[in-house]
Amino acid sequence: MIAISLPQTNDLGFYEIRMESVGGLGANVAGKIIGEAGVLRMGLGGANFASYGAEKKGTPVKSFVRFCAPDREVRTTSPVEFPHLLAILHESLIRAGIAAEGITHDTTVVVNSAHPAEEIRQALGMCGGALGSIDASGIAAAENSRANMVMLGAMTRASAFIDPGAIKEVISATLGHKYPQLLEGNLRAFDRGFAELELHQLVCTLEHEPPSPHRAVSPLGYKNAPMGGTIVNPGNTMLKDLSPTRMGRIPIYDRSQCINCGKCEYTCPDFCYTFAEGVDHKDRRGQVLVGIDYRYCKGCLRCVEACPTEALTTGADDEEYVAEHSFSQLGTSPPEKDGER
Repeated sequence: MIAISLPQTNDLGFYEIRMESVGGLGANVAGKIIGEAGVLRMGLGGANFASYGAEKKGTPVKSFVRFCAPDREVRTTSPVEFPHLLAILHESLIRAGIAAEGITHDTTVVVNSAHPAEEIRQALGMCGGALGSIDASGIAAAENSRANMVMLGAMTRASAFIDPGAIKEVISATLGHKYPQLLEGNLRAFDRGFAELELHQLVCTLEHEPPSPHRAVSPLGYKNAPMGGTIVNPGNTMLKDLSPTRMGRIPIYDRSQCINCGKCEYTCPDFCYTFAEGVDHKDRRGQVLVGIDYRYCKGCLRCVEACPTEALTTGADDEEYVAEHSFSQLGTSPPEKDGER
């Protein structure tokens, strides 16, 4: 086995990887594949683990991988705060402000996005390091795979030391037994992620010291937590933006096909649909469906299944489309006649 040299390490001797994702995109599986490839097939020391809640699909997930020299003991299981390689599997996590923690001038960031690299750089506030972007969701849909396979290929290339052959061996061993009919598509998705990643080196031209990594600190801890675990601010779903939990698909609403039956409203678990008094397609006055408040839509698509017409179809979670077509549930003025906006 050829000795692998890590391109950079922290003070403890680790090359660290963090994946930011939501449940259902496969970040946990991707972390296991990278960890197994590095330790069992490349001869590195290392460990991997993930952090996620009981809600599963749609909720934030973090996957961590550490690599070190094979003669170094791994005695830490703490989360990766300042990664050398950061992979963001869901672009909406950038807008939510929970994906960019710990980025430094030495960080390589790979984002699942079809947007230009400069736009992503500004959103992340990067001033140095390297930034790669790839439309992992689009490639995964085309290859009948998942975004994690595409991102595995992109991360392998961005790391500059992970052996793509080792990753593909683990993919074949992990998925080939359980889902042999999907293996070919997953391997194609990996190859496309490796080949199609656009990686840009960022050079900071400002004369200043590199910014110190920011560590998020909880406002409540063991010293100042309320007595008895009292919930001082229970919150309200009206205040929450659920868009980061979507996995690339949203319901698309066509008013011209809508009969205002309300089945979408009955099946929606988050009350995304906006009804208001208006005139329906039969010139009758009553409650008509105005549109969807995408802030509360997590992309479960139950409404599409329930719709008896083709008023609701499945479409891509495009940021510009959502901004243009989202209706606020507060202060909405309905159209005077059904079919007009």
